[in-house]
Amino acid sequence: MRIDQTPLPGVLIIHPDVFRDERGFFLETFQAERYGLGYEFVQDNHSRSGRGVLRGLHFQERSPQGKLVRVARGRAFDVAVDIDPSSPTFRQHVGVTLDDESHAQLFIPPGYAHGFCVLSDVADFEYKCTTYYDANDGRGVRWDDPSIGIEWPVDRPIVSAADAANPTLDEYLGR
Repeated sequence: MRIDQTPLPGVLIIHPDVFRDERGFFLETFQAERYGLGYEFVQDNHSRSGRGVLRGLHFQERSPQGKLVRVARGRAFDVAVDIDPSSPTFRQHVGVTLDDESHAQLFIPPGYAHGFCVLSDVADFEYKCTTYYDANDGRGVRWDDPSIGIEWPVDRPIVSAADAANPTLDEYLGR
């Protein structure tokens, strides 16, 4: 297994060992001692989306979630955004393509906004969370906020009404 640091503190790209033969493949998608992330995961989530679907940018305010994300089927562009105004990397983001060939994962520690868009006909997106989902604590900022400047690899993303109505980061912060 190889773990790559990113420019954002704590955001990691994890490349697990994949054992392939004529029957298919095997890999460990998580093992606490080897991953050494320092977080306990309490909830696993699975979403399925079609080509062009963009979800995000989401986070929880009072009970931030860390996430270990992977694409079990298909291909998606996954993004973590630093939304902490006191951070030296405030407004910066990391984007990585995750797919069912490389099996790379992205670890996003608590306190970052997260989003992804689907690049294949369908994608099964699985993620482990460090805290429970709380619908009353769910927040978001606009996926296309120009102050963040994410270059999404889709021309006309399919976005939920809720995500389309999210404020910009400055609006969210009351600036």
